[in-house]
Amino acid sequence: MLELSVRRCQGSFNLDVELAAGAGVTALFGRSGSGKTSVVNMVAGLSRPDAGRIAVDGRVLFDSAQGIDLPVEARRLGYVFQEARLFPHLSVRSNLEFGMNRVPPPERTVEFDAVIDMLGIAELLDRRPARLSGGETQRVAIGRALLASPRILLMDEPLAALDASRKAEVLPFIAALSRRFAIPILYVSHAMDEVLRLADTLVIMDKGRAAAVGSVEDLLSRTDLRPLTGRWEAGAVISGTVSGHDATYGTTRLTFPGGILTVARIDLPVGAPARVRIHARDVSIAIDAPSRISMRNVIPAVVSSVQSADGFLVDVVLNCGGTAIWAQITALAQAQLALVPGMHVHALIKALTIARGDVAGWR
Repeated sequence: MLELSVRRCQGSFNLDVELAAGAGVTALFGRSGSGKTSVVNMVAGLSRPDAGRIAVDGRVLFDSAQGIDLPVEARRLGYVFQEARLFPHLSVRSNLEFGMNRVPPPERTVEFDAVIDMLGIAELLDRRPARLSGGETQRVAIGRALLASPRILLMDEPLAALDASRKAEVLPFIAALSRRFAIPILYVSHAMDEVLRLADTLVIMDKGRAAAVGSVEDLLSRTDLRPLTGRWEAGAVISGTVSGHDATYGTTRLTFPGGILTVARIDLPVGAPARVRIHARDVSIAIDAPSRISMRNVIPAVVSSVQSADGFLVDVVLNCGGTAIWAQITALAQAQLALVPGMHVHALIKALTIARGDVAGWR
């Protein structure tokens, strides 16, 4: 477990962060310049806080009051950067062994063969980095960090330099890391699809502070955090289970506490847990249940809150069987519907507005 309470002045930028990161993936999300990488670098020992304390699994890495500041090599942390930073003159095998050989055999907690198997890089061992694709290079970088048997794995936007296809190649491997090796991960990202797929805990960073900490489902359903999550990212994340596929019409059914959601066919088995991001701009509201319409999702709901947003828009949060769904409608629509908390309505969602990148397998 990571326990962190640090302060640092970087020119005109002041960072003051307190957080605790437990098992699984803790994602630091926010705009560029919000302090995400600064936090990770202080944990790694690459930059020094002006004051505070950092501990991993009870082992103090930094404590300004006690005069403790362990050097990078003594912290036993794995770090995966945006760029893989592999040694170009070494083979993949030698790059992997570099991290492993820095740990005394009795202290190694991660096996070489297990890493090779999980990352699917057995056929790459004799290659040099110059002969690897972007996705292969990043998988090797992840393997090198894992083989250092770290107490925590730090990942600073490891997919930012990859194109969409390479990103899709690497993302499943990252998703499996914390489960397979039981290593907590502190993950920096500004990409919502990565947060959707990976995060157990979400930390929204703003101006050098942790503005909000909680589950992905809770934080992304909060209208007050829209300025930080992004206007075009506004919407809710719901958790459900794949309950069936319709091969004839190319759709998948997801069951969640509010009912059944139909989406375009996804490649997850029946029974698999999943997260779905529903953009607020894609949700319509009807007072009465409509009939003979093309929208496949008509979900009974109760209005939880109604509040004005910018640009003549209105944010409406709906309670669908205990699950929050966020709708964004025009001020004109609100004037005509006169929505108020407690009103029974129906949420309307087109199946095709939920893109593949908005549905992710979940553990």
